[in-house]
Amino acid sequence: MNQSLKAIPVPNDWDRRGLPGWTYHSQALFDLECSEVLLTHWQIAGHVSDVPGQGDWLAFDFLNERALIVRGKDGVVRAFHNLCRHRGARLVDGEAGQCKSAMVCPFHGWVYNLDGTLRGAARPESFGDLDRGEFGLKPVEMEIWHGFIFLRFRPGPQPSVAELMKPFDADFEAYRAEELLSTEAFGRWSFEPLPVNWKSVRDVDNEGYHVAMAHPALQDLYGRSYRDLVYPGGISHSIGEFGDQPGRLWSVKLYTKFSPEREWLPERLRRSWSYYGIFPNSVIAFTPDGAQYYHDIPLSLNETVVGGRLYRRAHETREERAARYLAYRIDRETSYEDQQLSIWSNESMKSSAFDNFHLSDLEFGVRAHHDRLRVLLPVVTLDAAPPEDELAHVNEEMRSAGAKTQ
Repeated sequence: MNQSLKAIPVPNDWDRRGLPGWTYHSQALFDLECSEVLLTHWQIAGHVSDVPGQGDWLAFDFLNERALIVRGKDGVVRAFHNLCRHRGARLVDGEAGQCKSAMVCPFHGWVYNLDGTLRGAARPESFGDLDRGEFGLKPVEMEIWHGFIFLRFRPGPQPSVAELMKPFDADFEAYRAEELLSTEAFGRWSFEPLPVNWKSVRDVDNEGYHVAMAHPALQDLYGRSYRDLVYPGGISHSIGEFGDQPGRLWSVKLYTKFSPEREWLPERLRRSWSYYGIFPNSVIAFTPDGAQYYHDIPLSLNETVVGGRLYRRAHETREERAARYLAYRIDRETSYEDQQLSIWSNESMKSSAFDNFHLSDLEFGVRAHHDRLRVLLPVVTLDAAPPEDELAHVNEEMRSAGAKTQ
């Protein structure tokens, strides 16, 4: 961690309310969130180890966008829209795969080189004077930072990933993030879609106040030391140290036994689980044994998929592999517990008895996330929902009025 970076202090007297309940069940607002928040901010799509060789590819579907990440013959990783320029068919189908020297559209057989250029169309004489240079795959904005692949589908307010995440450079360097390897087992994971708005998932994940009550394994592992730190720019760091006691639960007891101390890590990270949050919906997490990223992918207003990918270190010993598996078990159980909390929170906002949140100082991360949404979509500051067909207009008027007063 860049020691010059200062966490945002929790104010002595602050507004402890969250977003009003209507913001979790408004289709018009969800449409705005998709177009002006989720698609305009960086999304994690994988790691360079997921595409290790020539022709290896990853697919990433997000809202109505489809991305294809592929490593070219020159070793360069590139990102394109997963749409053939002829009729829009998917060039690749599935989560990951490999193509030898070209990508062939399964609809009509158009062929693309691994660098996205059009090699040729089937029956080219039927297209008249077709300029192949004008029909290459359309690129998606991509940035690779410490091995992690970030995509952005529309221009947005965030700076480059390197600038945004610069405060965490030292930590990711210490964790040797670029050297991580994709895991053969449990590599890609996701749960069944949750019947919740994506913000309800974030609300649970953005605070550790609930750890002591809701997560027995995490509390047993590191709950005594767990803390959330919120930083400017929409990033956060949550961390907990383990090893001060052997653990009561079998998974924790075995994990603390098998997880060796990595002397190559700085002392402050050797016995830590660290989570790096990235607005609006992503987290990269490290344990001494491995790493993962996870994110909340909205499918619709009230349907969200939580998923991600797991990574390991090279040359694992049997003991290290066992520790990584136990960490996965603990984290998986925690995720199931969080899912139920998300459902309860999301459904409560439809009740006539719902009176908004009343946040603890330990839940300041929830407030910080909501504040960024308030800046981007000022309409969410209204206690009562405007008419659905007027919401976008009201939001634009409020944004214009705010700009004039600055």
